[in-house]
Amino acid sequence: MTERPPLTARGAATRDRIIEAATREFAEHGIAGARVERIVAAARTNKAQLYGYFGSKDGLFDAIFRSSLERIVNVVPIDATDLADWAVRLYDEYLRRPDLIRLATWTRLERRPAGHLVDDAHRLDDHKLRAIADAQAAGVVAPGDPFDVMAMVIAMSMAWSPVSNVYAATADEPADVHEQRRALLRESVRRAVMTGRD
Repeated sequence: MTERPPLTARGAATRDRIIEAATREFAEHGIAGARVERIVAAARTNKAQLYGYFGSKDGLFDAIFRSSLERIVNVVPIDATDLADWAVRLYDEYLRRPDLIRLATWTRLERRPAGHLVDDAHRLDDHKLRAIADAQAAGVVAPGDPFDVMAMVIAMSMAWSPVSNVYAATADEPADVHEQRRALLRESVRRAVMTGRD
């Protein structure tokens, strides 16, 4: 693989515009439905630059999706001693960035109908699973496979996410509605996976 030269400030700005436009496009239309023409028009660039930075439409989606996964890990770090709070912070991040959840859903629908969403899921999940296992060993988290505990908490945090088949919440709803959901989510996760010992 050949190394690309470092980006100039102007090149970095163009690349950032492509990522921003493509994130919106992929989140709305999925991988198959996204159109490179719309992305380059919204980013005020051309196909040659897009392909120069990302190689292909699939390469562009991969870069965006990987970045979205790493953003969630970094912006909402796990605290296995308080998984209820972690679930609430995930809920809040889905309100702030609904596109991130939509990207994951398109990946599930169009690329990975079973198993992990990415080949190296262990790299993203290992520290979370270790933290949960440590909290289980300390008697703070209920026994069970740490992966299953993590999956359960994430699923609960997505109850009102943009991909809910019941109701998709938005940041525009009244603050008291969000507070009621946070309280219910916090208590539900606490009862489901926390032991009450800390």
